[in-house]
Amino acid sequence: MPPPELAEPENIVLRARDVRFDWSRVPLHWIPGEPEATHLINVLHLLLPAGEQWFVRVLKQALPYVRDERLRQDVLGFIGQEAVHAASHDAVLDHFVAQGLDVRPFVRQMDFMFGSLLGDRDLTGVRARVWLNERLAIVAAIEHFTGVLGDWILGAEALDAAGADPMMMDLLRWHGAEEVEHRHVAHDLFMHLDGSYAARIRAMAETITMLTSLWQRGHRFLMARDPLMAGHPVKGGLRHMYRAGRAGLLPQGRLLGRSVGRYLKRSYSPLNEGSTSRALDYLATSPAAQAALR
Repeated sequence: MPPPELAEPENIVLRARDVRFDWSRVPLHWIPGEPEATHLINVLHLLLPAGEQWFVRVLKQALPYVRDERLRQDVLGFIGQEAVHAASHDAVLDHFVAQGLDVRPFVRQMDFMFGSLLGDRDLTGVRARVWLNERLAIVAAIEHFTGVLGDWILGAEALDAAGADPMMMDLLRWHGAEEVEHRHVAHDLFMHLDGSYAARIRAMAETITMLTSLWQRGHRFLMARDPLMAGHPVKGGLRHMYRAGRAGLLPQGRLLGRSVGRYLKRSYSPLNEGSTSRALDYLATSPAAQAALR
């Protein structure tokens, strides 16, 4: 039995926090002297606006099938939080464009992928329900990683030691804390509506393939388009992820790999990943989250 101070809170009511960030003073390389590590994390900003808008659309479609009122309230809270996340990262993209880093070509690709390839199809009846459940399984698999990454960023002291910009760190930690806070919702919803172990495993395989490809492509794109790197081209890719992980500026591959091993167990529960208490502790001190309360 954990000591009282480590006990996880129960019956959390998920709610969106109307946060605001001022990007006007945030440099393009917001980890000083670390453009490669900066852009490895910046890939998040490329993926999340379209991705989290897609989460919202998929879960809204699933809501009519939810038969449990507590789960329904959790899904509504999840939808509200994800909508704010998408808007917050979209504002970072505007800041990149204003600084001469034109990310719009890559963002259009993400809009196509989530809007068309993973979007609604001309399906009805059972086939429409099967496609909905398949996408819910993918959302749950992605949310596994966002929860693990969210817990990691809350304790990523190496980024603070490296002088990472406080505004960007507050965005990442506020977002990470909310990912930990709602880390169970997509999985609970999938288990409520389908629960197929085969679908879970298939979705994780698809998610790993998709995220690995997109992260490498996104990093190379950012490094190639970075106006501060003109004349000093550095080819992006996964080898930079390994180096940044060794320095503590990114989660190491074994952290993510071990989390996948836990996900593959039939007994998997997202609540065993990360700490709600630590997430709420950060939200109680986050400048953006506290300003939203006021």
